[in-house]
Amino acid sequence: MVDQANEIQHKWHEDIIAIVTGTLLVALGVTMYKHTLLGTGGINGLALLLNYVTPFGFGLLFFVLNLPFYWLAWKRLGAAYTIRTFGAVALVSLLVQVTPSLISFDHLNPYFATIIGGILMGTGLLILFRHKAGLGGVNILVVYLQETYNIRAGYLQMGIDLAILVGAFFVLPFDKVLLSIVGALVLNLVIAMNFRPGRYVGFSGAFVAQKQEKK
Repeated sequence: MVDQANEIQHKWHEDIIAIVTGTLLVALGVTMYKHTLLGTGGINGLALLLNYVTPFGFGLLFFVLNLPFYWLAWKRLGAAYTIRTFGAVALVSLLVQVTPSLISFDHLNPYFATIIGGILMGTGLLILFRHKAGLGGVNILVVYLQETYNIRAGYLQMGIDLAILVGAFFVLPFDKVLLSIVGALVLNLVIAMNFRPGRYVGFSGAFVAQKQEKK
C-alpha cells in the first residue's frame, strides 16, 4: 500500500480543468434527465423536482439549495474544498441553463437517458471528488463522513438519494420514478466502485509500492 499522506497533490491548473470537465459531464446528464422528465437524488434531484412544479429554473434552485451546506464544508472540510465546491456548483447552475441552447435531442430514449445520464453524472462527480471538490449538499455530507469515519461515499449517497427519490412519487409518473431510481443506482455505483481511499494510486505508484514490498 502507498501511504495516503505521501500521495502527490494535483496542481492548481489540474484542479481547474477537472472542475470544468466534471461540471460539463454533470450538466449534460442533468439536461438529458430534464428532457426525458426524470429525477435523481441529492440536491440536484431536489432542484429538478422543484423545477418541474415551480416557475423557477434548475440553475437558480440548485444554487440556492446548496447555500446552507457551505458552513459545514468550511468548518469540517476546509476553505480550499469549500471554494472548489462553490465554483463547481456555480458552474453547474450556469451550464444547465445554457446547455439546451448548445445541444438538442430530436429523439432521446428515456431508458438510454437513464443509463447514460447516470453514468455522466456519476463520472462528473467522481472527477470532482478526486480533485477535492463536490456539488454541495449531500456531496459535502458524504465526503465529510468518508474522510472522517471511512464510510463509503457512494453507498451512503445511494441511500440518501433513494430516500429523496421517494418524493418523486408525488411529482412524476410512476414509470419515470422507477427509471429515476435506476439512474440513481447507476450514478452511485460509478462512485462506489471508483472512489475509495487508497484504492487507486496510479500505475507508477503501484509499481513502486510492489518493488518496496519485495525488498
